[in-house]
Amino acid sequence: MTAEAGEPAAGEPRPVPPAAPARPARKSRRFPLITRDTARPEGGGRAAPGAAPAPARQWPLLAVMGGVGLGLLIVALDAFRAGTVLIGLSLLAGAFLRWALPEVGMLAVRSRFTDLLTYGLLGAAIVLLSLMAQPDPWVTIPFLDDVVHFTVR
Repeated sequence: MTAEAGEPAAGEPRPVPPAAPARPARKSRRFPLITRDTARPEGGGRAAPGAAPAPARQWPLLAVMGGVGLGLLIVALDAFRAGTVLIGLSLLAGAFLRWALPEVGMLAVRSRFTDLLTYGLLGAAIVLLSLMAQPDPWVTIPFLDDVVHFTVR
């Protein structure tokens, strides 16, 4: 090679320039005909660093499941109202955790909005129904009492 122009001498082969990186094919916005993988729900990442043991990474789910399990145990020990209130409050706590934390592990099942709606409505319904349960309801809602009497007749 000559030093001045950087070109090869008369008998030397020309160096091959490095290949340009292949341009990725434009992806279609259509859904594929065959689904090969499932996208993780938003917020479905670990709730603790990857080096932490598995239970620590899933603490939001374990907290909600622990509350529901404790509520079921209380119901089994013949304290129906207290146990079902605890179950409903655990679901409401799950809705709050899903709203407040950016990553909640396996507590994230669907989109954030759908999880909030599901956990919140189910938790509120369970708490409300357990407070209205007979005998001696702690909460009385007159129009619901009329609806029940109308439908049972």
